[in-house]
Amino acid sequence: MESPNSPYGRSTAPYSVPPPSPDPTPLPPAGPRLDAGRLWAGGVMTAVVAALTAVVALMLVRGVLGIAVFAPESDGAMGDATTGALAGGAAVAALAATALLHLLIAGTPRPERFFAWIVALATAVMVLLPFTAAASLPAKIGTAAVYLLIGVAIGSLLSSVARSAVSRG
Repeated sequence: MESPNSPYGRSTAPYSVPPPSPDPTPLPPAGPRLDAGRLWAGGVMTAVVAALTAVVALMLVRGVLGIAVFAPESDGAMGDATTGALAGGAAVAALAATALLHLLIAGTPRPERFFAWIVALATAVMVLLPFTAAASLPAKIGTAAVYLLIGVAIGSLLSSVARSAVSRG
């Protein structure tokens, strides 16, 4: 007598195939998710802080320390149009760093490490740049200090913005 389960007769236990069971292994967690709006809002705020850092650093170096950087000493603590240009340049640098960070998060492993290295090296270039020009040593040091403060502000703020804009899992 043939079994209704098999056209060849009754199935034997060693050769029977168990019915498929649901897979008990969970799905791998989803990759990190980027909240681009949060990243760019933080990037814009970083640009504002970077611009203000440039102004405050210039006031410190020019007004308090009396070192003529980015403008002749006769222009006072706030300097001339170069103060606005430096503040604008700091803001643009922060927005460029935000764009870089967005690309790194979207396409590289460990984007925070790459970002930290890139910002540190770019800041180092800017800090060393005044020492390649013909100026007094105090002006070179003052200019380097301004660039260093701007670089630290951008790097530290955007690193924390990235942590809050990326959710794991």
